[in-house]
Order: sequence, then structure tokens, then C-alpha cells
Amino acid sequence: MSAPSRESAEPAVPAADFDLRACRALMRGGSKTFFAASLLLPARVRAPATALYAFCRLADDAIDHGADPAAEMRALQARLDAIYEGRPGPEDADRALAQVVHAFAVPRALLDALLEGFLWDTQGRRYHTLSDVMAYGARVAGTVGAMMALVMETRSPAALARACELGVAMQLTNIARDVGEDARNGRLYLPREWLAQAGVDADAWLREPRFTPAIAGVIRRLLDEADQLYRRSTYGIAELPRDCRPAINAARKVYAEIGHQLSRDGLDSVSRRAVVSGRRKLVLIAASTGAMLLPAPGGADGLAPLPEIAFLVDAVQVGGLPARLGREPAVPRRSFDERMIWAADLFARLAEQDQRGAR
Repeated sequence: MSAPSRESAEPAVPAADFDLRACRALMRGGSKTFFAASLLLPARVRAPATALYAFCRLADDAIDHGADPAAEMRALQARLDAIYEGRPGPEDADRALAQVVHAFAVPRALLDALLEGFLWDTQGRRYHTLSDVMAYGARVAGTVGAMMALVMETRSPAALARACELGVAMQLTNIARDVGEDARNGRLYLPREWLAQAGVDADAWLREPRFTPAIAGVIRRLLDEADQLYRRSTYGIAELPRDCRPAINAARKVYAEIGHQLSRDGLDSVSRRAVVSGRRKLVLIAASTGAMLLPAPGGADGLAPLPEIAFLVDAVQVGGLPARLGREPAVPRRSFDERMIWAADLFARLAEQDQRGAR
């Protein structure tokens, strides 16, 4: 996106704000859950979180939909080289991300792992064990959890581990919800070991995907694993700054509810897709505000991180501390009450859309 011309009647917008405006548009058109939960974040966090989301979204689209994924990967790595050298290209997402990685000391290893996970999607990779699936989730979602913790200025190993595990839990939920859609695209993320134990030939099923009690059992096992990680994540949420807790707790509750809805649908994510209504999301958002008052429960330091996400926690610990260079992107500053009203209005509109769609 280019800057306004001198002849334009619109006043010039500072570069950081202009970058962020484009990034917000990407978020609004992407994940509704992530966008809605972000509305509860304080302004100082919402801006860098938006920049992170925008780059992740563009990178995923480039690798997943590009004609040559390997070439797209090399191009993205070159863009990261420029970003970390302090000379980002003209892309809005790159300029916004450059501010974030330098201000919050985001290790390059986190973004490299994210890109690696996106590339796995295009390589027909086989996931034989739950650990294999967790390793994938660590890359495409655990990395995001770690980066979100960093922009909230939370760097303790225990809190970072819980943030990464929450990302993995969300990815397991995504996998359980999208079994049919993924299969029709030639992709299978359910552990092949579990499928074999259930008497399912993974390759034969992938050629002709259909819902069966055996598939339901495997989906149930995956949701159970996700639920364990959602429970562990409460330790990490309690260690976040108080004004950040409602947003993260809201995202946790909404994603967990996808699994609950899938259970109510009979665990059939092959012939349909579980959807949480806007009205139900609104209820969960309202319930999330109590997270502000959560005391740190204790015992988090005694929870060993999942082996699959340990390398992400280690990457942060060997990195430097935030430099806080430059001006952070500006966003409208609202009180917590104003953010709640804004989020409630959004979910009310989503509920109206759900009702219209049901007619």
C-alpha cells in the first residue's frame, strides 16, 4: 500500500500507522475468533499482535497457494533477513513486523519454525504419532503463542511454555474440526498410529473419506489431548498482565467450545464443520473477563513443557531482551469497559448473521 499523494486531501498518515491499518484489514478478513479476541487486548498489545497476525497470514497464503512453495519459502526467508537487518521491504506487513521484532526481541527462530510448519503443509508430510502432530502444531501455532507472550512482555519459561501449549491445543482443535475438509484436499493430520489402532487404513480412507465410528473415536482422542492442554494453559494466563488475560482467556474458551460443539455434533467433522454461534461466543467472551482477577495458581514452574515445544522456549531464553526501539504503531486507546462494549457489539452482529443464515 503506497502513501497518499501530495495532492490528496487526506492528511498524511505516519508510516507505522499506515502499516498497521493494512494489517488490521488482513486480520478482519481472516480469523474471526482471533480478530474478536484481539479487541479485548490493551492498545499497547493489540498493535503488535495485529502486525504478527498479518505477516503470519500472508506467509501462510504465499506458501500454501504459491506455484512453487519452496521458492516462496526462500522469498519469505529473504524478507525476514531484511526485517531482522532493519531494512524491511515496502510491504505493509514487513514494515510493521520489523518494528515488532526489534521492539520486543522476537527471536528469528520462532518465525523460521512458523515458516517450516507452513512448508510441511505442502510437502504431503505424514504424521504417524501424536508427537508428530504436536511437532506440527508447535510450528504453526505454538510459535504464535510464544510471540504473543513476548508482545505482552512475558518471558518466563513457564509462561512461555503454557502459551506455546495453548497454541498447540488450538491447532489440535482445528485439526479435529477440519478432518473432512483436509482429507478432500489430500491432507491428513490425524495420527496414523491411532487410525491403525482403530482399524482404519489411513491411505485408503484418505482416497475415500467418510465418517465412521472408528474415525469418531480418533477425533475424540485428539480433542481429549487438546482439553488437557487447555487446562494447562490456565497457569500461563494467570501469569500474563491483568489487562491481557481476558483476550487470551476468550480465545481459549471459544476454541475449546469448538471441540465441545463437535462433540454435540456426534464428532462428525467429515461431512460437516462444527460452528460456534455468534451468540454463544458472546457468552464466552463475557465469561472471560473474570480472568483479570485470577491469582497465579502456583505450580506452573513444576510443569515440564511438551517436548515438542521446548525448542521454542529455549529460543527465547537465549535471545536478548527487548530494545523498545522506535515508536510503536498507534491504535485507538480505549478503556477496558469500552473494549468490552466494542467486542459485544461485534458478537451481536455475528449472532444476527447466524440467525439470517439459518432462515
